[in-house]
Amino acid sequence: MSKHSQSEKERVIIFDTTLRDGEQSPGATMSLSEKIEIAILLDEMGVDVIEAGFPIASEGDFRAVSEISNLVNEATVCGLARSSLEDIDRAAEALRQARSKRIHTFISTSPLHMEFKLQMKPDDVIEAIERSVARACKYTDDVQWSPEDGTRTEHDFLCRAVETAIKAGATTINIPDTVGYTAPEESAGIIRMLKKRVPAIDRVVISTHCHNDLGMAVANSLAAVSAGARQIECTINGLGERAGNAALEEVVMAMRVRSDIMPYRTGIDTTRILQASRLVSSATGFPVQYNKAIVGKNAFAHEAGIHQDGMLKHSETYEIMRPEDVGIAQSNLVLGKHSGRAALRVKLEQLGYSVGDNRLKVIFARFKNLADKKKEVFDDDLIALMQTTPRDSDDEFMQIKYLRVVCGSESPQEADIVLVAGGEELRASSTGDGPVDAAFNAINSLFDHSAKLELYQVQAVTEGTDAQATVSVRLEENGKIVVGQSSDTDTVFASAKAYVSALNNLIHRRKKSAPAAASAG
Repeated sequence: MSKHSQSEKERVIIFDTTLRDGEQSPGATMSLSEKIEIAILLDEMGVDVIEAGFPIASEGDFRAVSEISNLVNEATVCGLARSSLEDIDRAAEALRQARSKRIHTFISTSPLHMEFKLQMKPDDVIEAIERSVARACKYTDDVQWSPEDGTRTEHDFLCRAVETAIKAGATTINIPDTVGYTAPEESAGIIRMLKKRVPAIDRVVISTHCHNDLGMAVANSLAAVSAGARQIECTINGLGERAGNAALEEVVMAMRVRSDIMPYRTGIDTTRILQASRLVSSATGFPVQYNKAIVGKNAFAHEAGIHQDGMLKHSETYEIMRPEDVGIAQSNLVLGKHSGRAALRVKLEQLGYSVGDNRLKVIFARFKNLADKKKEVFDDDLIALMQTTPRDSDDEFMQIKYLRVVCGSESPQEADIVLVAGGEELRASSTGDGPVDAAFNAINSLFDHSAKLELYQVQAVTEGTDAQATVSVRLEENGKIVVGQSSDTDTVFASAKAYVSALNNLIHRRKKSAPAAASAG
């Protein structure tokens, strides 16, 4: 098939829900400043619709949607709402300052959800759809409606529900694969079925929202587009509940690279993709897996001899896209202990990070400390620094001032620690089954909590005995899951800092109230 010209390609709307569905990932809570920074970048890179949050879920969500509405210049800002009128009114209030606003309302439609979750009869669900969409239309002419668990909904009822939403005024109909159950051909078949059976569906935009429980979210989304959907709901890095959502970077680059068989285009500036990936990873504390498509560390790495030989002769032998297409700069700039702040800023920008003066000051101090320990600071070292440096010092209730451990083949291992908490110095000593356990026990003796350690993971950032270790810690307390990360050439110290980081995030989560919690995808 010959390549299509840009004018022949059909436009696909990119609806990013990183700040809503993405934040529902256990432990992925973001601060207001982080949400604003991400929203501004999404706007700048050409995302069409930014789902900024679920306004009635908490005061924090309401404020985030409100602040983002006031700052975004080009994208449509969207707020999520259940079918209750109170939800919709709250979303409308949060979106009041938006230049372009959308209310996204939803209700479950599968037999399983209607019987056990909603405990509603089908006719009552239809009435709720009509009532909620009509209410949303009083606030904006851009209303999106979703049948939660749409891919497991009986087709006759799905058609009836979609037709009801359109008659009530919905302008976008989103079909969520809420539990990641469907497969590509079935995903496309549902869209074709709706286009064939629902009157006036040609007057609305059909959207797809796919979860990745079976690893098919991107494939299912693209299949839906091939059948007539013209909006994809997705997240940066595929962030989202359980196994996540369709990854924005993957659906966008798939349509760009394979435009010969997928003649579609988006408004995304793909050179900002790596920057967005790094920003979201840093804000959430969720590392990007090395072999992640498009943005993973190994996405453009070649180790096998036959691959390297081919690459040296012609890059297209093993690369189907250029690294610079997604914002990966090729640079030989080497940093060491004599490097200055300006060189560090340039290097960080090449790696996809944009930092303000205040944060650069903090990063530079940590960089200098690292450079004193290592002869050469590699790109991966800088990435680890960015991902493990708190973005907002106000979120750091506790900090480690001093740590000393005694370890070896003879037990017990010992740890002495000095924490600064709320401006007060706290000291403790403890023993444990290894130096890390001793350090954690010492911290626990100073900070009372009931959190359970669910994950402790250590990963070397680079090669060599002077390599930094990046440590990830996940804690769970009363259903709240938080993640902490830190890095250091001293693995035990990195572990203690990661544990304290997780506890700081736990304190932050305790302060957040969540009177309502639900999802639409």
